[in-house]
Amino acid sequence: MSRSLPHPTRDQIELPMVLDCLGDPTRLGIVCTIAKADQAATQLRCGDFNAFSGKSNLAYHFAKLREAGLIQTRVVGTTRYMRLRRNDLDARFPGLIDTILKSAALDADRLQFPECELPGVE
Repeated sequence: MSRSLPHPTRDQIELPMVLDCLGDPTRLGIVCTIAKADQAATQLRCGDFNAFSGKSNLAYHFAKLREAGLIQTRVVGTTRYMRLRRNDLDARFPGLIDTILKSAALDADRLQFPECELPGVE
């Protein structure tokens, strides 16, 4: 049985909150990783991000991303699955996420994103 956490509606997603949230390198790395997994149709869980930070710090970052409307979190038992809210973000801010993801990919070495071995994601 799955349950849902509170998420802003599409119309409640605000550009300043999205940009502020993505200004943090850890959260930007998480979003890039989730976007890559979404393209590969792979569902990611909280534990898949252990290379980014400790468990409590990750919980903080996931909450910030969810509250800003960047990710959708689905809870199944004790597992939380995350996906990028690409449709909602593209509808609110056309081209923004693609531009951010492309720019982040160009700066990945400088931003020092952790190398994560994610299941099914190349």
